[in-house]
Parts: sequence; structure tokens; C-alpha cells
Amino acid sequence: MKGALQIMSKTEYRAEVPEEFAQLRPTIAENQAMLDALFEHVDIMLHRTFENAERPGLKFCVYFSDGVSDSMLIGEHVIKPLILVRNLPTDQTLFAAVRDHVELTGDMKESGDVQEIVEAITYGDTLLLVEGSATGILISSKNFNLRGISEPEGEKVLLGPREGFNEGIMTNLSMLRRRLRTHHLKLRLDTLGRQTKTGICVAYLDNIVNPDILEELLGRLERIDIDGVLDAEYVTEFIAEHSALGFRTIGATERPDVVAGRLLEGRIAVFIDGSPVVLTLPYLFVENFHSSEDYYMGNLYATYSRLLRMLSFFFAITVPAAFIVVVGYHHELLPTGLMFSFTTARQNVPLPAAVECFLMLILFDILRETGIRTPGYVGQAVGFVGGIIIGQSAVEANLVAAPMVIVVAFAGICLIMVPRLTMASLAARYGTLLAASLFGLTGFLLALSVLGIHILSLKSFSVPMCLTSGKDSLIRTPWPDAAERMEPLSENRNRVNPSPEGGGEDA
Repeated sequence: MKGALQIMSKTEYRAEVPEEFAQLRPTIAENQAMLDALFEHVDIMLHRTFENAERPGLKFCVYFSDGVSDSMLIGEHVIKPLILVRNLPTDQTLFAAVRDHVELTGDMKESGDVQEIVEAITYGDTLLLVEGSATGILISSKNFNLRGISEPEGEKVLLGPREGFNEGIMTNLSMLRRRLRTHHLKLRLDTLGRQTKTGICVAYLDNIVNPDILEELLGRLERIDIDGVLDAEYVTEFIAEHSALGFRTIGATERPDVVAGRLLEGRIAVFIDGSPVVLTLPYLFVENFHSSEDYYMGNLYATYSRLLRMLSFFFAITVPAAFIVVVGYHHELLPTGLMFSFTTARQNVPLPAAVECFLMLILFDILRETGIRTPGYVGQAVGFVGGIIIGQSAVEANLVAAPMVIVVAFAGICLIMVPRLTMASLAARYGTLLAASLFGLTGFLLALSVLGIHILSLKSFSVPMCLTSGKDSLIRTPWPDAAERMEPLSENRNRVNPSPEGGGEDA
């Protein structure tokens, strides 16, 4: 994973290789014994020693990991040419002659560093050793079985591209490169994790990105010190600003078109090998209500959809608490007929309205989680049928009132409209409900004020998350009118013509 593109100055993790094994030795027997000692009880680590047919004394050895290396490539393009080659040039060293005149694979690298060799062969490369040389050749022979490219389940669209990232970082980078065919796209590779050596890539457009934000990101990545990174969330928790209510301060997506669009706005993307989720930053609060489909349909309908999502977020948080305020403290706010209707529905319910609401919300969350965790269409059936049966049975048994079922179901449906804010919505919902249950309207308004202040104080890499430019934020502006980028995200603000302030290059 580490190669010529690695330019971050992060501290190397080298502690697991003993000092006496730091460098290769001149003989194959010594190197083989050393690697066998390092990979003791690793039965999938294979090696083969063989000789040249013309010169029986000319010995070679290949070392590779079964299952992650392409055994056919190793046999046809490494072992077979070395066995059959004749008349190796004598004006070069034996090692250079093998490297330049025998090997048929394109990606090769010399190395005598055992730590680098260990990282390479465990990632699917093959090590070629030549008798008499203290340097080996690392040959690219990776052969991972990856999930095919398909549409992300959580970001489906009716119109637009159907591609989604998978778990291979190089596959993901190729999908991004296909969309941004410019030399301004920079891809900076590095590794994280003392044991996993997980590959990461920082991607950005150097003529658009804010260099201060880029420097801050690289500094935060450099300070990560953990034994393993297995998913994008590991990195998020190290570099993101903390929110007490669970609001995301770093974006996450599985769609290459979304990443390309955000890079064109001046943002930065972080790819993590083994994860289909790509992080994008800085992240603005209004992005929680955006959808990639907004850009593949008319701006009027896209704007209407965004407003619906914003209202859904507000209702998901406030409706249960507002219902408790009205039913429990301020009956005078209701019309007389509606007040009698609520009172009649609740007259045989033994629990207080606040306790009843808490229990119903928790029950609805259980059903929602069950539907998500159950595979396929069975999960959807469990959620819908379970909610209908339990709700109807609870009303008939006078455990809950019918209006409470309606309120809880409506709040739950609104929550589904804003999946990026699920955790924050739950925390805010229960917080406002608790405040309303204890202090009535005063507590409800105080909880909303605290929530508003918290949202306004959120930052993503020193950029206020509530920042809006009026262009493609609350409304989806038509492309001919959205000619400027947001200033904190990019110094090159003009999206249409070359901008001298941004380096004089086309964005």
C-alpha cells in the first residue's frame, strides 16, 4: 500500500519486527529461515525454491500469501520465466538482469527492509529472492475477492448513477478518477493502525481546496495512534469534533458522484481500505437534508423535498413533547371538542401520559431496529405488521390511548425521513420529552433553545456547520445561478470561469 505517493509525515509503526530481522541476508536459506520465524504458524504463507534450467546453481525463491495472491500470475509470470530463461546479460549484476530482462509483471519494487516486505506480502504481493543478493523484488500479485459494484442500499435514487463504492480502496479511487479527469485531483496515500496497516487516501482538488483545512486534516490524521483501523468510523471518532447530542460533524457517503461533487465544492475526501464509506469534510448541517437525487431532478421539486426533510426533523423531535405539554399541562390550548376527545380516549388508561409516551417511543424504536436487522422483505413486514398489531392490541387493552399511538407513529415516520440525523434526533426527542414532562411548556421551550444553541455552535474543521450561502443550501439553486463556491470551503469561488485568486486555473 505504501509507495511513491506516500507523502504524509506520520510516525511509522515498526515495533513488531525484531531488530535482528530488520534487513534481508545475502543467502536464500537465511532469508527463508527468517521469514519462516516471523510467520510461524501462518499456514497460508507459502514459498517455493527453484533453479534455472540452464544454470542449476542459479537459485530463486518466491514467498507469497495464499488466498490474497494470484497463484496463476506467480506461476506464469514469475516462476516459469525464471526457470526457462537463457543467456542472462553479463554486463549487469544477476539481480539487475533478473529484474530487467526476465520479470513479465509491470509493478515491481526493490526492497531489503523486512518490515516493508512483511506489509507487502501480507497484502497480496510476492517476494522474489535471488541467491547472493540482500535485496528482494516485491511483485504486485494482489488477487482480492471483492464485492461487486452496486447501488448503496442506504442511498438509493430513482434518477442518477447506480454505482456505489465497495471495500477495495483502489477500485473506489478508480471510480473517482473516472469522474475527475484532471491533474488537479491529488491522491495522498498512507497507512493507519499498528497491526492492521490499513491503507487510507486523502483526495482533494489542489486548485480549489482550502489549504488551511487540508493542513488541519493531515495534522489530525498524523496524531492517530491505534492498533487497528477496520472501518471509516474508527477514523471519524479520532478526527471529528464532538457533539454531545450525536450530530455528525463529518460527512459519509458510499456514492462516487457525491464525493466528486463535494470535491468540486472545495471539500476533502478520506478513503479507508476495507470500507465502502468515504468521509467528506468540512460538513455543513444543511447537508443532512440533501440527497444526491436533488441534482438529477428539477430544482423546484428538489427544494420541496428538502423542506419536507427539514420539517420531518423538526416534527420528529417536537411532536411527542408538544403532545405531552398540551395533554398534561395546557388543556386550554386545545379546541373544546378535541380536548373532550382526548380525555375520553385516556379515561381508562392507567399510566400517566408522559410514561405512556416514553414506553411507546421505545417500543417503536425496538420495532424499527428489528426491521433493520432482519434481512430482506421480512424485516419490512416485521416493522409494519408488528407496529399495527401491537398498537391495535394496546389500544383495545386500554394500555395506551389511540391519540398516543398516532403521535408516536407520526414521529417515527418523520424520523425515517432524515436517516443521517437518526442518533441526534433520538437524543433530542427524548431530551425535549423529558423536559416537557417535568416542566411543561417552559421546559419544552428551554429544551428547544438548548438544542438550537448546540446546533449553532457546531463546527467541522473550524468551519461553522450552520454556515449557508443561499446557493444550494436550504433551496436547490439552478446550476446557471450557482456560480460561486462557499468562501470558507474554497478560495477559488468561481465555478464557471478561471479565477485568478484560485491560481488562475479552471475549476
